[in-house]
Amino acid sequence: MDYRAAFPLIQRRQTPVRLFNVSRLLLMMALIGSSVVLAETATDALIKQVQERYNGARTLSVDFTENYSIEGHPRPPETGTLTLRKQGKMRWDYSRPEGKLFVSDGKNVYLYTARDNRVEKVPLKDTEDMRAPLAFLLGRLDMKKEFRDFRVRPGEGGTWLDADAKNDRMPYEKVEMLIASDGSVRQLKVAGRDDSLLAFSFNNEKLNPRIGDQLFHFAVPAGAEVVNSMDFGSGEK
Repeated sequence: MDYRAAFPLIQRRQTPVRLFNVSRLLLMMALIGSSVVLAETATDALIKQVQERYNGARTLSVDFTENYSIEGHPRPPETGTLTLRKQGKMRWDYSRPEGKLFVSDGKNVYLYTARDNRVEKVPLKDTEDMRAPLAFLLGRLDMKKEFRDFRVRPGEGGTWLDADAKNDRMPYEKVEMLIASDGSVRQLKVAGRDDSLLAFSFNNEKLNPRIGDQLFHFAVPAGAEVVNSMDFGSGEK
């Protein structure tokens, strides 16, 4: 048998197969590349929608339900109303438990519990309380400066936007936000570095209600014990 004559025949028979494999590889690479681009586009569009909604607002009011657990052990849910004003001002009025109050005047954070008639105070910049990150909603919101490694996934009533803390100095390591079609945050989950989870559900959001600065002025109740603390994190629930 003349192998020199046979080799070109074998080569000709294999060439279409080789071209098919190369074409299939190129197609797979194109599909993967398209998927990555689409995912990035969807993520960027969702981030932009949230930022435009909240950057355009000066005040916000919303009802919340708060759930907290540490090392898998849940505590009773709490409810109330959250009020935000630009430049780091916030007020959490709790209806359950009654008499609990969390206030930020833009410089300091105060946690008051009527049950103990006790006030805990800490500078806003030093607080490790995981309610504090919500102040970013009415700051100059730039999510890519606050967080990193964004992911999106479908959710009931919206789209989940997951992200990691920008650096290890943050008291939390991951956040998950359920974003509705109008760009509003309907749920928020904050995973702490101490194996805690703080989860919120939000309803009845109102953008730009009339709210005066006096709402964020904290007056120490008569006879209350005042504790200046550099760390009264979410363990004080």
